[in-house]
Amino acid sequence: RDPCAGVCRDPHFGNHCPITSAERTWIKPAGFDTGVKTYNSLTKQKEPLVLAQERIATWYSCGPTVYDHAHLGHACTVCYSVILVLRDSYVRFDILQRILSRIFEINVIHVMVITDIDDKIIQRSLEQNISPTVLARMHEEEFKRDMQALRVLPPAVYMRVTDNIPQIVAFIKRIIGNGHAYVTSQGNVYFDTQSIGNRYGKLVNLGGIVGELGAQDKRDPRDFALWKASKPHEPHWESPWGQGRPGWHIECSTIASSVFGSQLDIHSGGIDLAFPHHENEIAQSEAYHQCEQWGNYFLHSGHLHLKGSVEKMSKSLKNYVTIKDFLKSYTANEFRLFCLLTRYRSAIDYSDASMSEARSTLSTISAFCHNAQAYMQGHLQCQPIEEGILWERLSATQSSVRKALADDFDTPKTVDAIMSLIHHGNCQLQPTAKVDGPRSPAVFGAMLSYVREIMDVFGVDLLDRKEVHDSSGVLNNVVEELVHFRSEVRKFALSVEDQAPQDPLTGSEIQKRHPQPDRVPLLKVCDALRNNLAPLGVHIKDRGTNSTWEITRRGETRKN
Repeated sequence: RDPCAGVCRDPHFGNHCPITSAERTWIKPAGFDTGVKTYNSLTKQKEPLVLAQERIATWYSCGPTVYDHAHLGHACTVCYSVILVLRDSYVRFDILQRILSRIFEINVIHVMVITDIDDKIIQRSLEQNISPTVLARMHEEEFKRDMQALRVLPPAVYMRVTDNIPQIVAFIKRIIGNGHAYVTSQGNVYFDTQSIGNRYGKLVNLGGIVGELGAQDKRDPRDFALWKASKPHEPHWESPWGQGRPGWHIECSTIASSVFGSQLDIHSGGIDLAFPHHENEIAQSEAYHQCEQWGNYFLHSGHLHLKGSVEKMSKSLKNYVTIKDFLKSYTANEFRLFCLLTRYRSAIDYSDASMSEARSTLSTISAFCHNAQAYMQGHLQCQPIEEGILWERLSATQSSVRKALADDFDTPKTVDAIMSLIHHGNCQLQPTAKVDGPRSPAVFGAMLSYVREIMDVFGVDLLDRKEVHDSSGVLNNVVEELVHFRSEVRKFALSVEDQAPQDPLTGSEIQKRHPQPDRVPLLKVCDALRNNLAPLGVHIKDRGTNSTWEITRRGETRKN
């Protein structure tokens, strides 16, 4: 159903048309059913995700207010008007978009706004005695670098508020013309919440909520600013109502509408933005388009908390960890595992213990991939594999993962399924000195490919494909030659006499063979080399007479 079809077109429909509770009922979209169910904040329950166009999702997210460094809370939550808003939701919603794109083959068209004019930006620019524009551009670029460091895919386009002032002015003029905003004697423009009756409050129960405080020229405490009259020493633009600048909420409605028109599939952000920001976006967008339902799905992520604190991580509370500081201790892969272990809608506690759990999980996944590869290469000798069981486990895992992700993007259940598959693989990757029977490298190749693929969907790069220094190739070759030389020495040292003592009755060896005494020092030197290289990031694993190696550094791993 077209959400704008059959709507009262009277410009004062909020004042003159009868308002009933039915007008706040969510209208299930008509169109392409993705097979995914997602929690919709408009209905407070899971709903089938239906898109207006086949396999195309229009997605809008509020971006950062660029006036300071990004912090970890921002990386979790994709939209908040605080310092380079980098909360975990940027990563969490990046994971959701990747899932839609890679697992369910949806083309996600993502637009994000950059708020580059705001009270906080103006105040910070005055404190630092620099232009608000210069301040915003500096932190905008820093924000983008931090997003790249966390492997957050960029939107189709970033759109700055200051690049869209004429569009914002036109948007406000139409809302006024439709009878849903008013101009005050002081040159401010406010949205008239009374004009839409029960339509105001689609996301939250407004009982007891008084709205934005501080202004004395509003008709209703719930009314909010669309245009703010300029003050001395503040940036300003011309408008029919005098010099001024946009209010906070109007920028998102204007920019989202300029790209996607009167209908939006998905709007995302942190749960703290549900009111007033997203509620006000809905009100002014539906007043502008004169439609019953502008955004079909509102997705909200939970807060990131410092362990032991009941408050969200934010700059204003000074209880934050910057992205740069975080990446000195942990990697982007580890942060993504941290986010995957909790459902995106849930609050999440950040602590050394929770990050250790994420690191341990990632280590287990990486170790399995390394061992599976070693087995395929013949460097790891095992007893015959129960191949049929592993094929069945792989098929069951693939099915359960898709089912979990279709159920409101249940990443914790998905990780559990992957870890169960790895557990069964590890149970059969037990090294042995003597091998009897055929080998089964193909099934481990399939498991390895699937684990890598699903982690890559989540933005966890197990192959660590990234730009490295030009000298890295030389280093790899040097380590390869060193480990090869060491392996040859070990083989020689481990060789035993051709004829070991045998039992005269059974003909079997009396005792386990041991290296010849004069070669024991060679083994000790090989062990010492292995142990000394480990702290330097070169890890050698001996597997019988063969050896494998990997180079690990913060943020990268290179294997033979």
